[in-house]
Amino acid sequence: MRALRTAIVLLTVSLAAPAVWADDLAGATRFLCASIQATACVEGGDCGIDLPWNLNIPEFIEIDLDARTLGTTAASGVNRSTPITHLTRENGLIVLQGFEMGRAFSFVITEETGRVAVAVATEGRAVAVFGACTPQPATPKAGGK
Repeated sequence: MRALRTAIVLLTVSLAAPAVWADDLAGATRFLCASIQATACVEGGDCGIDLPWNLNIPEFIEIDLDARTLGTTAASGVNRSTPITHLTRENGLIVLQGFEMGRAFSFVITEETGRVAVAVATEGRAVAVFGACTPQPATPKAGGK
């Protein structure tokens, strides 16, 4: 019964949250993405849907296209950052890819809606994460207003 309730909550959140949180990212170079639902699979076909933070996935990720980085927010208390090694922006999609610590990642973000799909793969395991992104203001320059 608990698994059924969890599945219903996850389904409700995944359907409702992107419409609430997602935003138009056209022209934006910095944005904040919220993870909403995650599915983890291990070699052999065993998969499970869970809340992202239960799988050590940050609730929020800051993306800076100019700096080519993605990382956790200061409020998370975890200082995690990784470089974006491949960046493509075309046909209304933003595609980010990279590799660090034995993990390959790929983000596909729809500019018009802010919705994001993420895949992370390592030996014997793959994780898919769905979420939503919203633009962030540019960081102020030192001494500027």
